Amino acid sequence: MNNLALLERRRPRSLALGVVEQLSDRIRDGRLVPGAKLATEAALTGEFGVSRTVIREALSKLQASSLVETRHGVGTFVIGHADSAVFRIRADQLATLRDVVAMLELRIGVETEAAGLAAQRRTPSNLEGMRNALAAFTHAVEAGHDAVGPDFRFHLEITRATQNAHFESLVLTLGTAIIPRARLDPSAASADERQAYLRRVNAEHGSILDAIAGKDSEAARAAMRTHLANSRERRRRAARLSDR
Repeated sequence: MNNLALLERRRPRSLALGVVEQLSDRIRDGRLVPGAKLATEAALTGEFGVSRTVIREALSKLQASSLVETRHGVGTFVIGHADSAVFRIRADQLATLRDVVAMLELRIGVETEAAGLAAQRRTPSNLEGMRNALAAFTHAVEAGHDAVGPDFRFHLEITRATQNAHFESLVLTLGTAIIPRARLDPSAASADERQAYLRRVNAEHGSILDAIAGKDSEAARAAMRTHLANSRERRRRAARLSDR
């Protein structure tokens, strides 16, 4: 089956992840080596039979996973090596509400401790990065956008504040797939309901940041656990409703 036929079988919201998977496979098996330049957006659009928006989203996800970097005016280059032995979660492992719940359970284990370490070790620069991400999140929500990018950056900045590169590396490997609504977001929710939900998320982020800024490790762990557990329970409720 050719690339276009394969992707046409996917739901539209999965198109970018389908492109990510195929390009990652090329990096993994050596068809695209570190330093190699990817085809242009126009060429990739033609190859995969998707829009430029989908290609740009796919490239953004690859950048978040530290597999490629875009040099403005030059092109996009492979910088990482997707070794098959490296831990990763494939797109097809995030296809259902239960899959997303499983991801959130993983995040609770990892990011709760990361928040506690960040409270102990954060620098002024780390705090600035978190505040900038939070401000971008607020702006996106009030503008009616989904805020997935700023949400991911906020959590990434927390891992950086641990001063332990393994936390950051894991989150970068997973990319924006760690943000539940990047994979699944009930289309039935009204714009007002969606905005109210994102405002609650933003308030939870603020509580995490306050605890980290105050160097209160236990409060930071509790705030992060509450934040992720709330998201998990929302998905669990949605999964139960979908079974009815």
